Amino acid sequence: MGESITEGTVATILAQPGETVEEDSVLATLDTDKVSMDIKYPNKTPGVVKEYKAAEGDTVTVGQLFAVIEETRVAERLKNAQNTYALLTTFNEVDMTALMDLRKAHKDAFLEKHGVKLGFMSAFVKAAANALETVPAVNAVIDGGDIIYRDYYDISVAVATPKGLVVPVLRNVDAMSFATVEKTINELGKKARDGALSIDEMAGGTFTISNGGVFGSMLSTPIINPPQSAILGMHATNMKPAVVDGQIVARPLMYLALTYDHRLIDGREAVTFLKRIKEVIEDPRRLLLDV
Repeated sequence: MGESITEGTVATILAQPGETVEEDSVLATLDTDKVSMDIKYPNKTPGVVKEYKAAEGDTVTVGQLFAVIEETRVAERLKNAQNTYALLTTFNEVDMTALMDLRKAHKDAFLEKHGVKLGFMSAFVKAAANALETVPAVNAVIDGGDIIYRDYYDISVAVATPKGLVVPVLRNVDAMSFATVEKTINELGKKARDGALSIDEMAGGTFTISNGGVFGSMLSTPIINPPQSAILGMHATNMKPAVVDGQIVARPLMYLALTYDHRLIDGREAVTFLKRIKEVIEDPRRLLLDV
């Protein structure tokens, strides 16, 4: 506003929540006792309108927070990761039989007690936390010329929304129960789809899990979410022939992919990490016994 204008009335909101705005995009028009004027988005980096703190007809004053806008930099950051990191991907195959049997046996009691469905993601989140503790390099990060080894496990879970991919973070997952993981994923997923995630809820993850299997993906090479050093890709579970006790039988199998930054993580560490996840998923009792 001009120096002599101290307040105005919101006349029309033009950019609706969920819309992407660029530098000088008009967010709304404002009527004052002297002139009508535009409220523009000032930043060079595009952003997404999350919410307005005033409605049409409300009076706003100079310096008052009017709109909350997030920076839309996921695609840019992923591309930068490709250009900067030494990306390699290692693969493994996991037999989902034990986890599916566990879920089938306890899903009703789990839902009745905790008020949330028992899915597969909680097991993979807990397995990832265990593997990160086993192979600390995967949880580390390059910061300038330093390597920082983090002793906490904040796992980002990729969520697809109508507006694109977002990665809310589950904090301190090593201390979470399966039920807490499932509840937190549901809460963050709903907020993501509603466009209500805050910046804090998407910041600071140490590792990411992306599940392309929900869309039917059989195999992929996920891209690291900077500044993290690795990402786990889950895929569709399909019945396939497998050799068990010398016999060929049908088993529900899933391909796993771990993309990692080879500047920090060597091949042995990457394979050990992915093998640990396979071990835990194929025998979830390992988490209980810590073996």
